[in-house]
Parts: sequence; structure tokens; C-alpha cells
Amino acid sequence: MTVVVGAGVAGCMAALFLREAGEEVTLVDRSHIPAGGGSGAAGAFVSPKIGKGGPLQELTNEAFAFAHRFYRERFPHAFHATGVLRIPKNLEDEERFRLYEPFNHRPYEVWDAVRAEQAGLRNVPGGFFFPEAGDADAQEICRSIGKEVGLRQMEVENLERREERWILRGAGEALEAERVVLATGYESDLLDLRYLGIKGLWGSRGDYATSQEFPISCHKDFSLSSTREGRVKLGATHVKHPTPCLVCDGRPLANLEAKAAEIAETGDFRLVETFCGMRSTSRDHFPLVGPVIDVERMLAEHPAVTRGPRPDPIHHDGLYILNGLGGRGFVFAPLMARWLAEHLTEGRPLDPRIHPDRLFRKWARRLSQTKGTK
Repeated sequence: MTVVVGAGVAGCMAALFLREAGEEVTLVDRSHIPAGGGSGAAGAFVSPKIGKGGPLQELTNEAFAFAHRFYRERFPHAFHATGVLRIPKNLEDEERFRLYEPFNHRPYEVWDAVRAEQAGLRNVPGGFFFPEAGDADAQEICRSIGKEVGLRQMEVENLERREERWILRGAGEALEAERVVLATGYESDLLDLRYLGIKGLWGSRGDYATSQEFPISCHKDFSLSSTREGRVKLGATHVKHPTPCLVCDGRPLANLEAKAAEIAETGDFRLVETFCGMRSTSRDHFPLVGPVIDVERMLAEHPAVTRGPRPDPIHHDGLYILNGLGGRGFVFAPLMARWLAEHLTEGRPLDPRIHPDRLFRKWARRLSQTKGTK
């Protein structure tokens, strides 16, 4: 049996793809409903990444193409492919857009200010419109998966390897598993995972009632969804402060509302519900998918690793991770979960761009340098 710990979008997708590969899976979370944290607060915009190319953009757009097909086929009621207009943040960014165009995911259209105004946007120079993009109902998708695979409420407080099995303990109960997949987001303290550099990235979203009809979604340095059933979503995932509630001073959406008012008619926006939560990001912003290194054993058996040698990694038996999806969780999660399931059930090698081992050596070297300064 495989236990997946964490029922955000990463854990839900991992459980779904493993189950469909024929594995016996138990999905556990400290909440009785999926997407109780950062995933539930996500705007869940599913769109390509723009930029000047490179491995992260290529991986993101590969994941986008897969996610687009997956949501349309599996959750058509919860995915709204109304298109997303990517808008330059400022004049400097507008200049950069010219460099980005050769690397755009296709299909796309180049919009000008007139076309943007026809979509209900003002003070917008135009941008790149991706017609296949859109947004998903974050909680609906995660809860549908939770209902399909089953969810057990349990806050895992301790993880222990004993006689070729994992023992998960919490609140007076225990689970045994041959394999464990950690999809716990920014709270990853069950084992020593320091080398992964997992950090929290705070996001806020507001759902607003409005009479305005926006036919498309748009993204600048915030996201505004198309109108559905008299509502829009307004959100962003940018705050890296350790105490985000102090930064927002009790008004997490004030800055977003001001920015939205610059490009759209928001006078009748009436806040219906506020969502806030912490996503997780990795040290290099790529997803973390694969086996977990046993840090204690590595440092004990290969102490010279902190000075440069590259011994073969020693992994925890039967322990894997799916994490670090950042603010693009609903883009990355389906493909990353599929790749993990194929690795575990078919033995297919993991893409080196997402393999967690990539981060260990640099972390070990920094560990040595830190000790040397004390």
C-alpha cells in the first residue's frame, strides 16, 4: 500500500494517478476535506509561462499542455478555458515582451490596446492571448479527486521506518505502508529535508460578485478571472514574508483591488469570500518529484561530500516526494503526478529537471562553508 500525505493538488493528483495505475492508495490529510490550505486558496489559473526560453519555461509549457488536456477530459465542469491575456507589468516589461514572442507556447495571439478594450480592459497596451488557457475551480477538483480515491483525516506527527515498512503515527492512531509519498507543501518537517530548500509562498484570492462581464481572464502581476455566474476571482501569489498577515494588516486584498481598478471597471465588485494560503516552492523553482535522500546516512557514511566528492546518493527506502510546485500548482500537478506514478509502477526514469537529487550536492557544499564560518 502507498500512503500519500497531504491532500492539496499535489497529493490529490499523486493519489489519483497511482490508483489508476493499479496501486492501493490511502490519501491522508489533517483536514477532513481536500485543498484545505494553499491549494484551496489558489486562483488555479492554468496558462503557459512566457519568457526568453530555458528549461523552466519549457517544462512549464509541457506541463501546461498536459494539464489543459487533462482538465478538459476529466473535469470539464471545473475547468474554464476562456483564454488568458498576459499583460506587461510596465513599460520595461512591454519591451521585454518582444523578446518573449519567439518562445511563446502555441497557439497564441498578439493583442493591441483596442482588442483589450473590447474585452472590457482599460489602460492595457495589449499582450499575448492564449486561447487554450483558463482557470480551474481549485476546491472542486481536489474534492472530486478526494471523493474518488477516498480521504482519511489524520495529522501525521511521526514517520518511522521499521522492518521494511513505514509507520505513520498521529493523534493516537497509526498507519503502515510499503511506500509513502510526501505532498505536504511548505510544512515538510517529518524528516530532514533541508537540502530541498522548500519555502512558503503566500497567496491571497478574493471571489467577488459583479454585474461586469469579462469574457476572458487576464494576468499582469495579479490575475483576474472571466465572469461566471456573476462572479470573478482576483488573486496573486507573491508574498514571501514569514508573517504575511502582519504585512497585509488585515486587508490581504487591498493591493489587488487597487491594481484591478487600474485596468477594469470594479466599482460594483462586492467581496463574497476571501481565501489565503501558503504554497511551496523549491530552491531553484523547479518541482520536486522523486526519491528522498537520507541526509543523516549520507553525511555519516560520506562526510567528504561536503567538500566536493559525488558519491551515489543514499535514499530512504520507499519514500518519495511531490512538492515545490509554487504558484503554478494546477499547471504542474497532473504531469508531475503522472511521471511519479509511472516511475513507481513501471520503473520509468524521472526527468532530471524535477529529480530532487539535483539539489543535494550544492546544499552539502554550503553546509561545509557555513560550518567553516562559525
